[in-house]
This record gives sequence, structure tokens and C-alpha cells, in this order.
Amino acid sequence: MRYRQYLKLEKSLSENTVEAYLADLDKLLTYLSDEGIDFMDVTLDDLESFSAGLRDIGIHPRSQARILSGIRSFYHFLVMEDYIRQDPTELLELPQIGRYLPDVMTVEEIDRLIGAIDRTSREGQRNRAILETLYSCGLRVSELCNLKLSDLYLKEGFVKVEGKGSKQRLVPVSSRAVNELENYFPDRNSGFVKPGYEDYVFISRFGKNISRIMVFHIIKELAEKAGLNKNISPHTFRHSFATHLLEGGANLRAIQCMLGHESIGTTEIYTHIDRNRLREEIIGHHPRNRHRL
Repeated sequence: MRYRQYLKLEKSLSENTVEAYLADLDKLLTYLSDEGIDFMDVTLDDLESFSAGLRDIGIHPRSQARILSGIRSFYHFLVMEDYIRQDPTELLELPQIGRYLPDVMTVEEIDRLIGAIDRTSREGQRNRAILETLYSCGLRVSELCNLKLSDLYLKEGFVKVEGKGSKQRLVPVSSRAVNELENYFPDRNSGFVKPGYEDYVFISRFGKNISRIMVFHIIKELAEKAGLNKNISPHTFRHSFATHLLEGGANLRAIQCMLGHESIGTTEIYTHIDRNRLREEIIGHHPRNRHRL
């Protein structure tokens, strides 16, 4: 299918993302088939009826927006390849999605979480290195799981990360994370590693690179052990990394580069977090807001 090739080669999407696009497109094609409409003859009214159907069956607005964005991509492709002359999705509106302000941990909470790790356990030092790397570099969990030894430039203080769409970026790594990684390497190198997985940094007890699910499990278990009552996931470390940088005075563009966001608009969510905290500080400390005794 030429559309699959377009997504993979021209848009540089990962195999998982390509499959998600095609699965969402299949929802539309099934709907059109049931209605007796050829996808080449589809109109804006047809697409709005399909969109209304998604809403009626209770699909979350964020998922609706994702499905409709994939459909827009498909019809853009059809116009670009001269299969159709007019793009029927041009005026198709996406559902309104409220801004999601994620949970953020304080530095003290991150220290408590890492401090809850049992260093005498088989995976203790590995888990310390995982959490320090997540927080120090602001990585996505998939980026952490796929991190390679050949991507580490620890003497120079950088790691090379392959993000969404196979785009690479260099991210500074803290001296604390470097120290935890170097303390982990003797255990890693003396353990069992399956052929083909020798270059991965974080290895599971089965000899493969650690999975996303395992990282989620490690963090959930440690949060409970540390008595933290927040909804903490690997992404919380990424949010905390960005928020702490912003609070420390880092430039928003620099944070965008370190996070690997394609659009500055995605990074700007952290300015909303910062403003919320600023408001709390003002409410709590400004003399006009203090309760009179």
C-alpha cells in the first residue's frame, strides 16, 4: 500500500505509529463501507457524521482527535498523489481537548523514590541508574528502554537519544546519573545478555533490554514503598525534569530541544504548570491574600 510507504518513508513514522494510523483509517473505511460510500467520493458531511458517531459511542475526545488527524493525513496523501482534487477534511474540526497538567514530583520526592530502592537486591543498582537517567535526561520510557551503550558519551556528559520518527538528539546527562550508570556497569557486564542485545544499556533478568511495562512496575512499586500518594509513572520523571528546568530559568527552546518536541506548543504546557505554582505562591504570600486574624 502506497500510503503505508508514505507514512514510513516520507513521514519517518515508527512501525507502531504506522500501524496505529492504518487501524484508525480502517475505522473510517468500515463506516463508509456500511454506508455504501466510496472513500474517494467522501464529503465533509460524511466525515462529520463519522466524527459524531465516535462521540456517540463514548470515545474519549483525545482519541477522537487522534483518529481524525490520521484521516486528515490520508486525504492529504490522496490529494498530493492526485487521486482526488479536493481535500474533504479541509474544514473538518477536531474535538476540543482541555489542557492536561501532569503530576510533577519535587526534587525531595524524587530522592525519596530513589532512596526506597534496595541496593542489596539483584536489580537495585540498575534501578537507581534507570531512575537517575530518566530524571537527568527527561527521556520518554521507550527512549530509555532502547538506549544503547554506543549512544553514551559519559566523559563528554551527553547521551544520544533516538526519539519519535527516528529523530536523534544529544541530551546532557548529570554527573549523578553518570555515577549511577558507572556503578551499574559491573553488574550488567557480569550478567546474562542474550545474543543481539549486547549493546542495550538496561538489561532485564531475561537477558533482553528492559521493557516499558517493567519500568512502570518498578516505579509504581517504589512509589508505594516511599509512601508517595501521587500518580507516578516514567513520564512523571520527564515532566518533573522539564518543570524543574523551567523553574531554574532554562530557556523554553532549550527545553524543547532536550525533550525532542517537534513543536514549541507541546513544550509550552510547562509554562502553564509554572504559572499555576506562581499563582499558589502569590495567594499564599501576598499581603492582600492573607486572612486577617
